[in-house]
Amino acid sequence: MNIVIAPDSFKGSLTSAQASEIMRKAVLEVLYDCEVYDKPMADGGEGTLDSMLASSNGVQIPISCVGPLGERINTSYGIVRKATAIIECARIAGLTQVPEEKRNPDMTTSYGVGEVIINALNRGCTSIVLGLGGSATNDGGLGMLQALGMKAWDEKGAEIGPFGCDLLKVAKVNFAGLDKRLKSVAIKVASDVDNPLCGNRGASAVYGPQKGATRNQIKQYDQALRYYGNLIETEINQSVKDVAGSGAAGGLGFALLAIGAELVSGAKLIAKAANLESKIKFADLVLTGEGQSDAQTLYGKAPGYVAEIAEKYRVPTVLISGSLTGDLDVLQEKFAGCFSIIDKPLSLEACMANAGELLFNQTKQVVYFWRSIKKG
Repeated sequence: MNIVIAPDSFKGSLTSAQASEIMRKAVLEVLYDCEVYDKPMADGGEGTLDSMLASSNGVQIPISCVGPLGERINTSYGIVRKATAIIECARIAGLTQVPEEKRNPDMTTSYGVGEVIINALNRGCTSIVLGLGGSATNDGGLGMLQALGMKAWDEKGAEIGPFGCDLLKVAKVNFAGLDKRLKSVAIKVASDVDNPLCGNRGASAVYGPQKGATRNQIKQYDQALRYYGNLIETEINQSVKDVAGSGAAGGLGFALLAIGAELVSGAKLIAKAANLESKIKFADLVLTGEGQSDAQTLYGKAPGYVAEIAEKYRVPTVLISGSLTGDLDVLQEKFAGCFSIIDKPLSLEACMANAGELLFNQTKQVVYFWRSIKKG
């Protein structure tokens, strides 16, 4: 019997690699003689770097750069196949790096992302994969572009800073100083969202609240991003504000499109790197999961894409997640079963602290049930 294990991370509790290992141990405790294939997944957010490194035997590169609040932080990115950099924005300008009481789009920046790109170029990388999920920023990539060499000024001609509040003042931009090496580097942006830069489905309206934006700030930032977007579109002589995914990571997707990047499905990219389909094709069962599942799981999220591949080969996929919310009937259209790891009343803190044990126990129960069906 062949079983493929391909979970996303359980955000705040387990990385996808940790979740995969826990599920593997649970499977082998019940079915000790089966073949288990670990394929940790991600969709561009937290866990993207770990998943890509695990799939490609890459190297982790430590680096000091500007963090989301403008302070220096120690983090890392990866290099695979000697010349491809894997950069996870959640490790550089991530929401989880900012305490809740400090979440305010005025005070966050994507500057560090640009610094890491420059470091990768200095190391000779000829292609870059950026995972955009989980950012704390709403600066439209202003900080990142400045780190890459773009200049920006206010209406009085004073050069502006790299924070969200500076986006509200931008009146002029110039790309002449952008690092020339960017023109010869292939940049792929792994994302799981299709939001445009502005409007009711834009970066500010949809994701601003979780980053600490007030109702008034959401309106301000939407207007500022529109104006800033027009400035950059004029500079590059190209329209990218309305491209699906340009609103990813507070408009960082837009800034990357402006320098020639290609937006791709994060889940598809990582699945391809892991040769996931080749293992699912001959599997008897697929197990996946994530921290929280709802109808959005089927739209660009890693477990939904795993189930999509399995459906091609008529392999049942079971979803085991931290919590299940919303219309579960929608999920049942893709998954053979959907299970929460919570088996009794617990606080959120207790659930997160004991996520490993809860995931292990629920995976065992699913596999016991599966074994009884196969025997019958």
